[in-house]
This record gives sequence, C-alpha cells and structure tokens, in this order.
Amino acid sequence: MQNPIAPKLQHVAHQLESTFLGKSETVRLMLIAALAGEHMVLIGPPGTAKSALIRLFSKLIQAQYFEYLLTRFTEPNEIFGPIDIQAFRGGQYTRRTESMLPEAEIVFLDEVFKANSAILNSLLSVLNERVYTVGGQVVKVPLISAFGASNEIPNDEDLMAVFDRFLLRVRSENLDSYHFHDLLLKGINHEVSKISGQYQAMQPVLHSQELHQVHANFAPRMRFSDEFLAAYKGLVFQIRAEGVSVSDRRAIKMLKLFAASALLDGRPQPDPSDFFILRHTWNNLDQAEILEGVVGPVLEAWYREHPEARRSGAIDVGLDSLIAEINRIRDLLSSDRPMSDIQLFSHLKALNEIKAALQAIGTQPAQQALARVDQLLGHVFQSGKFSP
Repeated sequence: MQNPIAPKLQHVAHQLESTFLGKSETVRLMLIAALAGEHMVLIGPPGTAKSALIRLFSKLIQAQYFEYLLTRFTEPNEIFGPIDIQAFRGGQYTRRTESMLPEAEIVFLDEVFKANSAILNSLLSVLNERVYTVGGQVVKVPLISAFGASNEIPNDEDLMAVFDRFLLRVRSENLDSYHFHDLLLKGINHEVSKISGQYQAMQPVLHSQELHQVHANFAPRMRFSDEFLAAYKGLVFQIRAEGVSVSDRRAIKMLKLFAASALLDGRPQPDPSDFFILRHTWNNLDQAEILEGVVGPVLEAWYREHPEARRSGAIDVGLDSLIAEINRIRDLLSSDRPMSDIQLFSHLKALNEIKAALQAIGTQPAQQALARVDQLLGHVFQSGKFSP
C-alpha cells in the first residue's frame, strides 16, 4: 500500500521540475533528504538556480523556514537569535529564538562554508544531533532537513566537519547548450510568475507534520533483502578501492536514503535503481566521475532487466526536449540562410551533447532519435557546410 505522503511529494517534484529545467535528479534528491531527515548541499557556480530551487521547495512545504546568507562576519545572534536582555539581567543566559534557526524545520544556509568558528560548533550539533545548547540548557530543535549552497567545496579542516554533515552532495552546473532554448522559455515563465504575483501566491502541497510523522514511523522501512545488501556491499568496497572514502557511519546512513527513495516511488523496499544516490556521495568534484563509472553500469544493467522500472516521468520530458531541439537544429541547418562558422560549430556541439544524453536514456525512442542525430550529422559533413 502506497504511503499517502508519496503522491504529495510527487506533486512537489512536478512543480519544481516544471519550473527548473534539467533539475529532475536534484529535485528527487531533495525530496529523499526530507523524507529521510538528512541534509543536502548544492555546489556550483553562481546563477545555476541553487538558491531559487531551494526557496521554491520551501514554499511547497508548510514548515517553519529559516534562510540566511553566511559570511565570515556573520554573528551567532543572526543565526540563533539575540541574547534575551531581560533574562540576562535576572542571571540567565538565553537567546530569543523565535523565527531563528533553532525553531526552524526547513533551513537554507547560502554560502554555508563561510561559517566562522563562533557559529561552527553550534551548527554542527544542530545538524547532527538536532540539539542547540545555550547557557547550559540543551534545546531540541524540530529540524527536518538543512539545505546548503556554495560556489566551492571547503578546504579548511574545520569546515570539512560541516561538509561531512551533508550526506548528499549535488553539483549544480550550467545547462548543456541544447537546453538553452527551453531554458529561456522557462526563465521567461518564472520571471512572469514573480511579476504577476503567482509565485508569491503559490500554496503549500504538504505540511511539515506529515514529514515528522514519516520520520517517527520510519523503522519498518529499514528492511532490505539479502540480495540488495550484497549488491550494496560490493559497490561500497569498489568505491573505496577507487580511492573514494566512505566511512562505516556514512555507509549506514545511506540505507535511510535508499529506503526514502523507495517510499517516494511507492515501493515497499529499495531495489538497485536506488543506487543512483551513490553518485552524490563524493568528497571532491574529481570523485564524481569515478562514482559515475562505478554506479552507472549497475543502474544500466538493472534497467535492461527491468525496463518498466525506469523513472519515465523525467526521462520522457527530457526526451521530448531533446527531440524538439533536434528538430530546431535540423531546420536551421537545412535553411538557406547564411551561417557563420561559430554558429555552425555551436549546432554541431549541441548535436554531440544530444547524442550523449540520448545514449544515457537508452530507451527505444531514444535510440530512434539517436539515429536521426547521426543522419543529420552525416548530412552536414556531406553537404560541405563543415570541413573538419
């Protein structure tokens, strides 16, 4: 029987995916983090929708929300609340935490690795133990998930402790060139929504209490078949053999994410399709390619044996977009309008990126589209428009 929260989360995913192009896997990981009560950080250059994605996610969940842009000069008062002066006069050291991080359920810390030592220790205990200590008093915090964003991975040893608390690490990059037309259309719609007030008027899809309820009843979800655990063990040891550190603690915590992924799909137990999460457990960006090389073949083998298990929603939308871009490039290349070498090179680059995306999808319709790309590339070279 499907958990009643799953359709609501799928609706949240649809809202986010329809607003942000090429973010399907990131959106899924955000929902998995919230279901499992874990934390996630987005790493990437400015302008790649990190902040906008997290903010819209927070609007779709009715929860106590806290957001702050950290700098090295940020003071604890700005995060945890100001000192209660009246209580201090009476001999008590406490903070006024209303609307501050200690009372938040969804937290977004932009430039999270700019945190200074005055904030660091308290932040670590909030993220890891869900407690905040002030004046000798330990206060339990209702945090569901914290989301961070940063332009770069920290290299300071003290900040690596904060980085370690984010179980999921997701790259946020500029989109490939073949997405650019759709990116412009999505961007126009997003800006119009903000201007017209539609964005501000957006209603929550689910309540935070529903997520707290899932957390309280998560234990039955932590059941895994012997075959799944054996496959997971093999992957962990292969990843470690490739030089990517996976501590025993992280290996155990990952099981919660697999269970949450299954819940999101309405499955009673995880299966190998959930191993995609392992692609997002790197410690530095160089390791992302290594993880893809380890996990990718396992996922493809599973989908070859279980083609019905492919998450067709995001794939179909992506495939439609790719086919539309193929048609646009075909029309441009077959027209009589003059084209500069730079424009021609740009279209050829886009076609090669489309080829890679279609090969990754791997379905029969994708293979048919791939044949069209090869045919179009062959036509371009034979026509003499491009000389290698």
